[in-house]
Amino acid sequence: MAAAQKHVLRVYVERDTALKLTLLERPKSVEELKEIIQERFKPRLDGDFSLHYEDPDFDGDLCLLVDIQELPEKGTLRVVRPESDTFSTASSDTDILPHVPAIQRQKSWPDEFVVPSFGYEMDHILEEGNRVYEESGKLLKLKRSQKSEILRKMAETIYSFKAYAHDKELAMAAQALIRAHPCLRMTAGEDGALGWKRHMGYKLASYRNNLAKAGVAEVAINTGRQSRNNPNNDHPHQNIKKARKAEVNYITNLPKDQTPASLEKMREQIMHEVEKTERNYLVIGKLMDTTYALRRQEIVGAVVAPRVRDVVDRWPALLIESQVVAEFHRINNVNLRTQFYKELDRHTPRLITLFRDKSIKTGKIAEELAKRALVLRALPVYLREDASMLFRTCDSADGPDLTDTPVALLTVVTDDTTDSALFSPESICIVIEDEILVNDPTNLAESFLLLFGYIYALDLQYPKKLELTFTFIQKVVMCLEDNKPLKGRLLTLKNDLFNE
Repeated sequence: MAAAQKHVLRVYVERDTALKLTLLERPKSVEELKEIIQERFKPRLDGDFSLHYEDPDFDGDLCLLVDIQELPEKGTLRVVRPESDTFSTASSDTDILPHVPAIQRQKSWPDEFVVPSFGYEMDHILEEGNRVYEESGKLLKLKRSQKSEILRKMAETIYSFKAYAHDKELAMAAQALIRAHPCLRMTAGEDGALGWKRHMGYKLASYRNNLAKAGVAEVAINTGRQSRNNPNNDHPHQNIKKARKAEVNYITNLPKDQTPASLEKMREQIMHEVEKTERNYLVIGKLMDTTYALRRQEIVGAVVAPRVRDVVDRWPALLIESQVVAEFHRINNVNLRTQFYKELDRHTPRLITLFRDKSIKTGKIAEELAKRALVLRALPVYLREDASMLFRTCDSADGPDLTDTPVALLTVVTDDTTDSALFSPESICIVIEDEILVNDPTNLAESFLLLFGYIYALDLQYPKKLELTFTFIQKVVMCLEDNKPLKGRLLTLKNDLFNE
């Protein structure tokens, strides 16, 4: 039997970023290779892409990798994303683009909070305190300055994940501190972390206040509220603008090397690019990256939320499907399409089983069953929510009445049957604020995915009658956990889903 063929590859995931990949055997297909690369280099590489290799038959020129047998044992692969070849020669437009700044926050609240280092001296004191506690059970008495330093560092770490942490998250941080340094228990009982949780809450509020004074947009947006000098302003605890759907980068500061005027010029350049017959999607993407902070300040920071039509008129690139996906990634550092389909497909078999079981008991849902599209249609029925205003159908010859339609997926069909609406629609329109925003998709799952992306990109609220359905998509499918407790029906579904 022949030995497995080993491959050592240099993979360019970006123009100037190459990563080493070692494979102990040749993958069975190009798709399997792409999955391996995507998993190995997460989160650098997500979304759809193709692979090109340097073909020795053409003096090393790039060729699209179609047949896995063409994969060299040792060589170079280049990743090329759809709608633009990021490795081709840059145009003059690309050359003048500024460096895209790093997004402020890279990840959401962790499953397990890791206690930071408090500096060499403080870490040594804590290490000695832990040793004494293990030997005698004696708690460590801290000086005021030492306690303040620990709280400051904990507040910084908490803020690196979330500006406005919930009680549950503060409790997680406090318990992690006590587990790492048991000598810091404030009492000898089970509630040894309770005092730390309370103090962390105060310290985090103080830290936010200092950042707001320094002009950090995420918290400065909530300053200027009711006080002795401004008695008519909003109450300090009312209408706080903060991430409510587990957004990682809800609102950010403008890039340091940019001004509102320079970003406005880039916005105008985006409009010009979108109007072209042959769009340069690479330029549009980079400009949208750079102007992200300006866009979020206009959408989130406005005293009165702007109309969706006004937003997309100013930022027409948000009507491009790839930019909806990209905007979701800018907000959450999660690839909308990859995550949505991966988790939806993973849970579909179990969901169908649960839906069938319920349909036997109630007589409902049975007519909704099938794969992706039917799971999405059956989900609100299972959760006992009214989806009649979300999933709407109309004849292609008639103009629908969209009055009082916050969000909807309007399926245009040629014949009025359930099968036609689900499997062969003429088109599916994404409706927001009584207007058709997009009418390209012909796939219900893809339309739902884009609608969910728009909810984040435009900072919209979930439909009140479908709050459980959209929360399920957020927390279970997209894995965007905000640590808020789940309501009864949704908690039951989640437990049934994971406890097979």
